[in-house]
Order: sequence, then structure tokens, then C-alpha cells
Amino acid sequence: MSTEVKNQEKEALFSKKNRRLFVDPFNENNPITVQVLGICSALAITVKMKPALVMGMSVIVVLAAANVLTSLMRNMIPNRIRIIVQLVVVAALVILVDQVLKAYVYDVSKQLSVFVGLIITNCIIMGRIEAFSLGNTPWKSFLDGLGNGAAYAAILLVVAFFRELLGSGTLFEYPVLEALGVYELGYKNNGMMLLPPMALIVVALIIWVQRSKTPSLIEKE
Repeated sequence: MSTEVKNQEKEALFSKKNRRLFVDPFNENNPITVQVLGICSALAITVKMKPALVMGMSVIVVLAAANVLTSLMRNMIPNRIRIIVQLVVVAALVILVDQVLKAYVYDVSKQLSVFVGLIITNCIIMGRIEAFSLGNTPWKSFLDGLGNGAAYAAILLVVAFFRELLGSGTLFEYPVLEALGVYELGYKNNGMMLLPPMALIVVALIIWVQRSKTPSLIEKE
């Protein structure tokens, strides 16, 4: 195969259209702030940065892999049982991820509790499989899954950043505010930031900032 052909194939793989599949979920098609999906985990596991990071990475792996596997099988799945097949694929991937977490980060796995298992019913995953991977190639499905999973993880980390910093004075359990001498200025940890309703408020503020910077999101409504 000539160098020119290889360059053309590489360019096709990372074409502008394909790059948009990965980039769009971070702004105009964000699964949490625009599509309002996956809110439950954003409320439940964003008290600390570490579990939020692990949860985000788990969703990225499951979503990207599920998209690719479903895309590969899309022409072999009878329409009447496609939902069952999708659930089996996602459930198998979630079990694998759960076992890996228990083997290598058991403390975080305990903090995440049932929420790793609930990835099976995450609307983001089932939505992308049904809306995208069933009608697109494995590579495009991979980019779509990677982009949506990463965008979901990014929101979790932003919410966890403010909740852990203001609620516990730490980031990844490192005493940031103490190290900066903020407590000496009279600041006290805000216990309300550790309550689930504050996650909703932080998400709402993110939505407000995003829509203020992107008027097209308001026009779509």
C-alpha cells in the first residue's frame, strides 16, 4: 500500500466529520447538561473526585466498547430482540469493569457501591447504542462512545471538584485548603456541599454558564 493511500485512509479516519463525533458531546450535545441524562450518578458519586474519576472512566470504557460491539453485530441482530441483545452486551461489559475495580481499586469500588452496576441502565449508554451505533460503522461508533463517555466524565469531575473542595477542603483527599492557609482566614468547610441537592445546583450552574456562552442551545429549544 502506497504512502499516499495510507495518508488518505488516516485522513478519512480523522476527518472533520469524525472529529465532530468526539468533540460535539463536550458542548452542544453534552449528555448531562444538554440531554439531561445520567443525572442520578452526578448526584450520588460526586462528593469526592476519586470515585467520580473512576465512575467516569468506567462509563467511557463501557460506552465505547458497547458501541463498537453493537455496530459490529448490527446487521445480524433481529429488530425484535435488539434491546435484549444491547442489554446483554452492556451487562457483560459492566460485570467485567466491576470485577476489575474490585481487584485493583477495592476501596473506590465500595464507595461507588451499586452505581457501577447501574451503568447497565444508564440512559446515555442505551441511548447512544440505539440512536447511533445501530446505524453506523464501528469506528464512528467508537468515536461517538468515547466522546459521550468523556463528556459525561468531565461533568462529573467538575461537579466533584467544587463539592469536595468546598465541602471537605480537599482534592483527591489532599488537604488543599489547609495547605493554602484558607482556614486561617476564617473559612470553614461547607457541609451542605456534601448533600445531593448541591450536586443539582452545581449542575444547574454549569448548564447556565454553558447556555450563556452558547446561545444556539437556547434556540434549539
